[in-house]
Amino acid sequence: MLVSLFYHIDEFCKLLKSKRLESSKSSFKQSLSNSEIMTISVFFHFSGYKTFKDYYIRGVLRYNQKDFKKLVSYNRFIELRQELALDLGLFAMLLCHLNKCTGTSFVDSTPLVVCHNRRIYSNKVFKEMAARGKTSTGWFFGFKLHIVIDENGNILNFSFTPGNVSDANAATLKSLLADLFGNIYGDKGYLLNQELFEYFYENGLHMITKIRSNMNNKLMEFSDKILLAKRGIVESVIDILKIHLSIDHTRHRSARAFLANLFSGLVAYAFYPKKPSITSKFRTIS
Repeated sequence: MLVSLFYHIDEFCKLLKSKRLESSKSSFKQSLSNSEIMTISVFFHFSGYKTFKDYYIRGVLRYNQKDFKKLVSYNRFIELRQELALDLGLFAMLLCHLNKCTGTSFVDSTPLVVCHNRRIYSNKVFKEMAARGKTSTGWFFGFKLHIVIDENGNILNFSFTPGNVSDANAATLKSLLADLFGNIYGDKGYLLNQELFEYFYENGLHMITKIRSNMNNKLMEFSDKILLAKRGIVESVIDILKIHLSIDHTRHRSARAFLANLFSGLVAYAFYPKKPSITSKFRTIS
Protein backbone atom coordinates (compact mmCIF):
# COMPACT_ATOMS: atom_id res chain seq x y z
CA MET A 1 0.00 0.00 0.00
CA LEU A 2 2.71 2.49 0.99
CA VAL A 3 4.79 1.89 -2.16
CA SER A 4 1.76 2.07 -4.46
CA LEU A 5 0.56 5.24 -2.76
CA PHE A 6 3.97 6.88 -3.09
CA TYR A 7 4.18 5.97 -6.79
CA HIS A 8 0.89 7.66 -7.68
CA ILE A 9 1.62 10.73 -5.56
CA ASP A 10 5.12 11.05 -7.00
CA GLU A 11 3.75 10.91 -10.56
CA PHE A 12 1.28 13.66 -9.68
CA CYS A 13 4.02 15.80 -8.11
CA LYS A 14 6.16 15.44 -11.24
CA LEU A 15 3.22 16.55 -13.37
CA LEU A 16 2.47 19.46 -11.06
CA LYS A 17 6.10 20.56 -11.03
CA SER A 18 6.22 20.59 -14.83
CA LYS A 19 3.16 22.86 -14.97
CA ARG A 20 4.38 25.42 -12.45
CA LEU A 21 6.40 28.49 -13.35
CA GLU A 22 10.12 28.41 -12.66
CA SER A 23 9.87 31.68 -10.70
CA SER A 24 7.54 30.03 -8.17
CA LYS A 25 10.22 27.60 -7.02
CA SER A 26 11.67 28.22 -3.59
CA SER A 27 15.44 28.62 -3.12
CA PHE A 28 15.20 26.74 0.20
CA LYS A 29 15.90 23.04 -0.19
CA GLN A 30 13.87 20.91 2.22
CA SER A 31 15.00 17.50 3.37
CA LEU A 32 11.77 15.64 2.56
CA SER A 33 10.37 15.81 -0.96
CA ASN A 34 6.79 16.91 -1.59
CA SER A 35 5.96 13.33 -2.63
CA GLU A 36 7.20 11.98 0.70
CA ILE A 37 5.34 14.60 2.73
CA MET A 38 2.08 13.93 0.91
CA THR A 39 2.54 10.14 1.16
CA ILE A 40 3.10 10.30 4.92
CA SER A 41 0.07 12.59 5.28
CA VAL A 42 -2.23 10.30 3.29
CA PHE A 43 -0.98 7.07 4.84
CA PHE A 44 -1.98 8.36 8.28
CA HIS A 45 -5.59 7.62 7.36
CA PHE A 46 -4.76 3.91 6.93
CA SER A 47 -2.54 3.67 10.01
CA GLY A 48 -5.18 3.14 12.70
CA TYR A 49 -3.76 5.92 14.89
CA LYS A 50 -6.32 8.33 16.30
CA THR A 51 -4.13 11.44 16.17
CA PHE A 52 -1.55 12.53 13.62
CA LYS A 53 0.96 13.29 16.39
CA ASP A 54 0.90 9.71 17.69
CA TYR A 55 1.10 8.41 14.13
CA TYR A 56 4.15 10.47 13.25
CA ILE A 57 6.09 10.14 16.51
CA ARG A 58 5.24 6.53 17.44
CA GLY A 59 4.79 5.19 13.94
CA VAL A 60 6.70 7.03 11.22
CA LEU A 61 9.77 8.06 13.24
CA ARG A 62 10.03 4.60 14.78
CA TYR A 63 9.20 2.22 11.94
CA ASN A 64 9.58 4.13 8.65
CA GLN A 65 13.16 5.39 8.88
CA LYS A 66 14.17 3.04 6.04
CA ASP A 67 11.31 4.24 3.83
CA PHE A 68 11.95 7.97 4.38
CA LYS A 69 15.67 8.67 4.89
CA LYS A 70 15.48 12.33 5.89
CA LEU A 71 12.64 12.52 8.38
CA VAL A 72 12.26 15.78 10.28
CA SER A 73 10.81 16.62 13.70
CA TYR A 74 7.07 16.51 14.24
CA ASN A 75 6.71 20.31 14.46
CA ARG A 76 8.66 20.83 11.25
CA PHE A 77 6.64 18.17 9.44
CA ILE A 78 3.38 19.88 10.42
CA GLU A 79 4.67 23.10 8.83
CA LEU A 80 5.62 21.27 5.63
CA ARG A 81 2.31 19.43 5.54
CA GLN A 82 0.30 22.63 5.82
CA GLU A 83 2.25 24.20 2.95
CA LEU A 84 1.08 21.33 0.71
CA ALA A 85 -2.62 21.55 1.61
CA LEU A 86 -3.44 23.01 -1.82
CA ASP A 87 -1.46 20.28 -3.61
CA LEU A 88 -3.36 17.62 -1.66
CA GLY A 89 -6.62 19.29 -2.67
CA LEU A 90 -5.62 19.31 -6.34
CA PHE A 91 -4.68 15.64 -6.19
CA ALA A 92 -7.97 14.75 -4.49
CA MET A 93 -9.89 16.63 -7.19
CA LEU A 94 -7.89 14.94 -9.96
CA LEU A 95 -8.63 11.48 -8.53
CA CYS A 96 -12.35 12.33 -8.42
CA HIS A 97 -12.39 13.52 -12.02
CA LEU A 98 -10.71 10.30 -13.18
CA ASN A 99 -13.93 8.51 -12.18
CA LYS A 100 -16.39 8.65 -15.07
CA CYS A 101 -20.07 9.36 -14.47
CA THR A 102 -22.27 6.36 -15.33
CA GLY A 103 -25.60 8.18 -15.28
CA THR A 104 -26.51 7.01 -11.77
CA SER A 105 -25.22 9.17 -8.92
CA PHE A 106 -25.95 9.79 -5.25
CA VAL A 107 -25.46 13.09 -3.42
CA ASP A 108 -25.31 14.00 0.26
CA SER A 109 -23.56 16.30 2.73
CA THR A 110 -22.13 15.84 6.20
CA PRO A 111 -21.09 18.31 8.91
CA LEU A 112 -17.42 18.84 9.74
CA VAL A 113 -17.46 20.08 13.32
CA VAL A 114 -14.50 22.26 14.33
CA CYS A 115 -15.36 22.78 18.00
CA HIS A 116 -17.95 21.96 20.65
CA ASN A 117 -21.00 24.23 20.71
CA ARG A 118 -20.03 25.56 24.14
CA ARG A 119 -16.72 26.85 22.74
CA ILE A 120 -18.07 28.56 19.62
CA TYR A 121 -17.53 32.12 20.86
CA SER A 122 -14.01 31.39 22.08
CA ASN A 123 -12.89 29.70 18.86
CA LYS A 124 -10.41 31.96 17.05
CA VAL A 125 -9.04 29.61 14.39
CA PHE A 126 -12.24 29.41 12.33
CA LYS A 127 -13.97 32.56 13.57
CA GLU A 128 -14.22 34.20 10.12
CA MET A 129 -14.74 31.01 8.09
CA ALA A 130 -16.96 28.47 9.84
CA ALA A 131 -20.65 28.98 10.63
CA ARG A 132 -23.42 27.45 12.69
CA GLY A 133 -25.56 24.93 10.88
CA LYS A 134 -28.28 22.46 11.74
CA THR A 135 -28.72 18.81 10.85
CA SER A 136 -31.17 16.12 11.91
CA THR A 137 -29.00 15.55 15.00
CA GLY A 138 -28.91 19.19 16.09
CA TRP A 139 -26.81 22.35 15.80
CA PHE A 140 -23.08 22.37 15.06
CA PHE A 141 -20.30 24.86 14.32
CA GLY A 142 -18.07 24.20 11.35
CA PHE A 143 -18.33 23.32 7.68
CA LYS A 144 -20.24 20.99 5.39
CA LEU A 145 -18.62 18.47 3.08
CA HIS A 146 -20.75 17.84 -0.03
CA ILE A 147 -20.00 14.74 -2.11
CA VAL A 148 -21.51 13.04 -5.12
CA ILE A 149 -20.68 9.38 -5.83
CA ASP A 150 -21.48 6.74 -8.43
CA GLU A 151 -23.08 3.35 -7.72
CA ASN A 152 -19.65 1.81 -7.13
CA GLY A 153 -18.83 4.14 -4.26
CA ASN A 154 -16.35 6.29 -6.21
CA ILE A 155 -16.41 10.00 -5.42
CA LEU A 156 -17.15 11.98 -8.60
CA ASN A 157 -16.87 15.43 -7.07
CA PHE A 158 -16.79 17.20 -3.71
CA SER A 159 -16.97 20.66 -2.23
CA PHE A 160 -17.08 22.13 1.26
CA THR A 161 -18.97 25.16 2.48
CA PRO A 162 -19.69 26.93 5.78
CA GLY A 163 -22.13 25.00 7.94
CA ASN A 164 -25.06 27.33 7.32
CA VAL A 165 -25.20 26.69 3.55
CA SER A 166 -28.23 24.69 2.45
CA ASP A 167 -27.81 21.38 0.63
CA ALA A 168 -30.02 22.77 -2.15
CA ASN A 169 -27.96 25.95 -2.53
CA ALA A 170 -27.88 26.79 -6.24
CA ALA A 171 -24.21 27.82 -6.48
CA THR A 172 -23.02 24.78 -4.53
CA LEU A 173 -25.05 22.32 -6.58
CA LYS A 174 -24.05 23.86 -9.92
CA SER A 175 -20.41 23.45 -8.96
CA LEU A 176 -20.84 20.00 -7.42
CA LEU A 177 -22.87 18.51 -10.28
CA ALA A 178 -20.99 20.09 -13.16
CA ASP A 179 -20.18 17.67 -16.02
CA LEU A 180 -22.50 14.97 -14.62
CA PHE A 181 -25.52 13.50 -16.41
CA GLY A 182 -28.38 11.10 -15.76
CA ASN A 183 -30.21 10.63 -12.46
CA ILE A 184 -29.04 12.08 -9.15
CA TYR A 185 -30.57 10.58 -5.98
CA GLY A 186 -30.66 12.57 -2.75
CA ASP A 187 -32.60 13.03 0.48
CA LYS A 188 -35.33 15.59 1.13
CA GLY A 189 -32.74 18.31 1.62
CA TYR A 190 -32.24 18.29 -2.14
CA LEU A 191 -35.80 19.18 -3.06
CA LEU A 192 -35.26 21.92 -5.64
CA ASN A 193 -37.34 24.91 -6.61
CA GLN A 194 -38.87 24.92 -10.09
CA GLU A 195 -36.20 27.15 -11.63
CA LEU A 196 -33.24 25.10 -10.37
CA PHE A 197 -34.90 21.80 -11.24
CA GLU A 198 -35.46 22.97 -14.81
CA TYR A 199 -31.87 24.24 -15.04
CA PHE A 200 -30.46 20.81 -14.22
CA TYR A 201 -33.05 18.99 -16.35
CA GLU A 202 -32.09 21.07 -19.38
CA ASN A 203 -28.46 20.14 -18.74
CA GLY A 204 -29.19 16.41 -18.67
CA LEU A 205 -29.60 15.93 -14.91
CA HIS A 206 -32.71 14.66 -13.14
CA MET A 207 -32.75 15.17 -9.37
CA ILE A 208 -34.82 12.44 -7.65
CA THR A 209 -35.75 12.71 -3.96
CA LYS A 210 -38.44 11.63 -1.57
CA ILE A 211 -41.23 14.13 -0.93
CA ARG A 212 -42.26 15.82 2.29
CA SER A 213 -45.48 14.85 4.05
CA ASN A 214 -47.23 18.09 3.04
CA MET A 215 -46.49 17.64 -0.67
CA ASN A 216 -48.64 16.01 -3.34
CA ASN A 217 -47.56 12.49 -4.20
CA LYS A 218 -46.17 11.90 -7.69
CA LEU A 219 -45.71 8.74 -9.72
CA MET A 220 -42.16 7.42 -9.92
CA GLU A 221 -40.60 4.73 -12.05
CA PHE A 222 -40.00 1.44 -10.24
CA SER A 223 -36.26 1.53 -10.98
CA ASP A 224 -36.02 5.00 -9.44
CA LYS A 225 -37.82 3.79 -6.31
CA ILE A 226 -35.29 0.99 -5.89
CA LEU A 227 -32.27 3.24 -6.45
CA LEU A 228 -33.72 5.88 -4.13
CA ALA A 229 -34.02 3.20 -1.46
CA LYS A 230 -30.33 2.43 -2.07
CA ARG A 231 -29.33 6.03 -1.38
CA GLY A 232 -27.75 4.82 1.85
CA ILE A 233 -24.63 3.99 -0.14
CA VAL A 234 -23.53 7.62 0.05
CA GLU A 235 -24.02 7.57 3.82
CA SER A 236 -21.77 4.50 3.95
CA VAL A 237 -19.09 6.45 2.08
CA ILE A 238 -19.41 9.30 4.58
CA ASP A 239 -19.08 6.83 7.47
CA ILE A 240 -15.85 5.50 5.98
CA LEU A 241 -14.49 9.02 5.57
CA LYS A 242 -15.35 10.09 9.11
CA ILE A 243 -14.91 6.90 11.13
CA HIS A 244 -12.21 4.90 9.34
CA LEU A 245 -10.28 7.71 7.62
CA SER A 246 -10.63 10.34 10.38
CA ILE A 247 -11.38 13.43 8.28
CA ASP A 248 -13.45 14.95 11.10
CA HIS A 249 -12.02 16.09 14.45
CA THR A 250 -11.86 19.26 16.56
CA ARG A 251 -8.09 19.48 17.26
CA HIS A 252 -7.10 21.73 14.35
CA ARG A 253 -4.92 24.72 15.22
CA SER A 254 -5.02 26.38 11.80
CA ALA A 255 -7.23 26.47 8.72
CA ARG A 256 -4.46 24.95 6.58
CA ALA A 257 -4.15 22.03 8.98
CA PHE A 258 -7.90 21.45 8.61
CA LEU A 259 -7.61 21.49 4.80
CA ALA A 260 -4.56 19.23 4.77
CA ASN A 261 -6.34 16.64 6.90
CA LEU A 262 -9.55 16.83 4.85
CA PHE A 263 -7.86 16.59 1.46
CA SER A 264 -5.47 13.82 2.50
CA GLY A 265 -8.48 11.84 3.79
CA LEU A 266 -10.24 12.24 0.44
CA VAL A 267 -7.10 11.07 -1.35
CA ALA A 268 -6.91 8.08 1.00
CA TYR A 269 -10.50 7.16 0.16
CA ALA A 270 -9.60 6.93 -3.55
CA PHE A 271 -7.19 4.12 -2.58
CA TYR A 272 -9.55 2.53 -0.06
CA PRO A 273 -9.71 -1.19 -0.93
CA LYS A 274 -13.36 -1.97 -0.16
CA LYS A 275 -15.69 0.78 -1.26
CA PRO A 276 -19.46 0.26 -0.76
CA SER A 277 -21.31 -0.50 -3.99
CA ILE A 278 -24.71 -1.49 -5.30
CA THR A 279 -25.04 -4.99 -6.75
CA SER A 280 -25.30 -5.31 -10.52
CA LYS A 281 -28.96 -6.32 -10.50
CA PHE A 282 -29.93 -2.81 -9.36
CA ARG A 283 -27.84 -1.17 -12.06
CA THR A 284 -29.45 -3.06 -14.92
CA ILE A 285 -33.11 -2.34 -14.14
CA SER A 286 -34.89 -0.71 -17.06
